[in-house]
Amino acid sequence: MADYRRRIIDSELDEVFPALAAISLDGPKGVGKTATAMRRAQSAIPLDNDDALEATASDPGFIDRARKPLLIDEWQRLPAVWDLVRRAVDRDGSGGQFLLAGSAVPVTAPVHSGAARITSLRMRPLAISERVEQEPTVSLAALFPGNGEIAGETSWTLPDYVREIVSSGFPGIRRLSPRARRLALDGYLTRILERDMVEQGYRVRAPASLRAWLRAYAEATASTASYTTILDAATVGEADKPSKPTTIAYRDVLTQLWMLDPVEAWRPFGVDLGRIAKSPKHHLADPALAARLMGLDETTLLDLREHATLGPQQGTALGRLFEGLVTLSVQSYAQAAEARLWHFRDQAGTHEADLIVERGDRVIAIEVKLAATVSPSDVRHLLWLRDRLGDRLADAVVVTTGQRAYRRRDGVAVVPLALLGP
Repeated sequence: MADYRRRIIDSELDEVFPALAAISLDGPKGVGKTATAMRRAQSAIPLDNDDALEATASDPGFIDRARKPLLIDEWQRLPAVWDLVRRAVDRDGSGGQFLLAGSAVPVTAPVHSGAARITSLRMRPLAISERVEQEPTVSLAALFPGNGEIAGETSWTLPDYVREIVSSGFPGIRRLSPRARRLALDGYLTRILERDMVEQGYRVRAPASLRAWLRAYAEATASTASYTTILDAATVGEADKPSKPTTIAYRDVLTQLWMLDPVEAWRPFGVDLGRIAKSPKHHLADPALAARLMGLDETTLLDLREHATLGPQQGTALGRLFEGLVTLSVQSYAQAAEARLWHFRDQAGTHEADLIVERGDRVIAIEVKLAATVSPSDVRHLLWLRDRLGDRLADAVVVTTGQRAYRRRDGVAVVPLALLGP
């Protein structure tokens, strides 16, 4: 724990855990849930250890006797623990007692949802601000009041972002050498597809088809490709394709494992933006997993940036993966700001915004550009949204790979990703 680097979610926990009796940290394996929770725990039950699992199942009273705060790690392996914690909170609702860490939704649901007793917080792989040494100069939360300060410079350029895409936001993987990291990412994917999905109660009858489908999903990163289109991309030239219910099962089980992190379509209240597309934007938990599934490394991404396409949708592979890196980061920043993340696109495809961050009746619209400079055409959708939303639009931002943050004459903020933080 000596080399632990503070996470964005630590600030959330500092604020709410003293007041809440029980918090569940939800997220895929390897994002750092245990390390973060252990910094606050006085005792722990690691339910991924068979002896601890058996002992806890045999002696549920241990929950009450253990020193608090108590961490229950991989709690989904013994779903009854959820109800034990809930009842303990019913008896004593004082804050800071239980932390539950889970890397999957349990196959057998607890008897009670835990509403008003156990609060869930999503934990994701490292955002960019958790990876760079430089303190971010533009705070997403500070943009909501309007006219937030836009300034700062960074030494990061495109190759730095490419490195971060393939390095991964999983703390235990990113510190490895490139070859070891590739092996670790391959092993991570294999474990998910061949072991964890089985533990979720899904029998993988055709592992090759499942992996092909997941690769096609990775190729659709940051797009709104239909699931039929993704399936077709996964089974080009194959007459015997998985059925639609089978691919829906793929999606559902991978969602239970927190492996998919889609951005849902924005449906604004009280403003007419025309007929709005309803499909989500597809994202895996970490863009490094998408890059690995596609067999793309740093050299390949930089070489192919002008002409590589992402399967079912047009666009460069690097551009889509960069948007995935931005989205991963903004997801964490939005959660810290008590905001929700969406995307916007009308059905005709005439107007869109890559990301919409919404808190109450205030909105920040974000365009993602794989470029160091911003042209008038890059901001046209943001200016259109500003005309429609009026004062409801707190700010309009273009996130780039440039080196300087500034505000354009038209009021649009231009912010390099390395300078954007919570």
